[in-house]
Amino acid sequence: MMDDTTDFERADARKKGAVPVPGAIVPHLDRCALLLDVDGTLIDLAPTPEAIHVPPELPEHLAQLLKLTSGALALVSGRMVSDIDSIFAPFKLPAVGGHGAEMRLRPDSDVSAASVLPMDKHLKARFIAIAKADPGILVEDKGYSVALHYRLAPSMQRYIYDAVAAIRADLPEAPIEVLAGKFVVEIKHEGFSKATAVRELMTHPPFAGRYPIFLGDDVTDETVFGIMPDINGLAYSVGRKAQGVAGHFDSPHDVRLWLARLIAD
Repeated sequence: MMDDTTDFERADARKKGAVPVPGAIVPHLDRCALLLDVDGTLIDLAPTPEAIHVPPELPEHLAQLLKLTSGALALVSGRMVSDIDSIFAPFKLPAVGGHGAEMRLRPDSDVSAASVLPMDKHLKARFIAIAKADPGILVEDKGYSVALHYRLAPSMQRYIYDAVAAIRADLPEAPIEVLAGKFVVEIKHEGFSKATAVRELMTHPPFAGRYPIFLGDDVTDETVFGIMPDINGLAYSVGRKAQGVAGHFDSPHDVRLWLARLIAD
């Protein structure tokens, strides 16, 4: 990193009660890498993953910011890259998908997979079977992981966690990790995460040598919050004041307003 930017918004951001919106990055877009979670950060959460509403101007704004950062913008999501592409069509963006299972460095490059195996199909079937307990439990099979969404059946939260814990106790050597999110439990193969993927991403052009600015909302984003000091970056939480971040946004709407402001300024 260049010494002349080491004071980049850090003094104010680390004060108690720091303002949430990192407006000072506007003149520094040529030295930043914007890393953005999708659900709950860029777009509002919905009862099901398919029911999200994407504001019509958002894909265009992301495409504009991709140009303003010379390609150093990436979406960092639990969704797979193909799902991210369908959300923001017709634009393709650099992306980390599947909580780090996949990565695409440039819009025109191939998607590369992390060096881990997909979850054992028999083990996955056991986790999927948990959803039979209530029609409000929705299953999302991502290959490397399986997510159990219970926003439509919040009373089933304890049942789901107990059922997952029972399977893990039955197979203590299984290489799996359980991620707790907002009305979702995701079980994935261990060995990768959003944090490991972000570390890898920041070693490649055009991200290498830039200051990463990460925005995320959920517990699954906390691994990235935790590594930001190690890679000379800043993290901002959305919807809550998470520990260890430089500030926060109240909602995805505020994040979208901030992105529009970056473009306008």
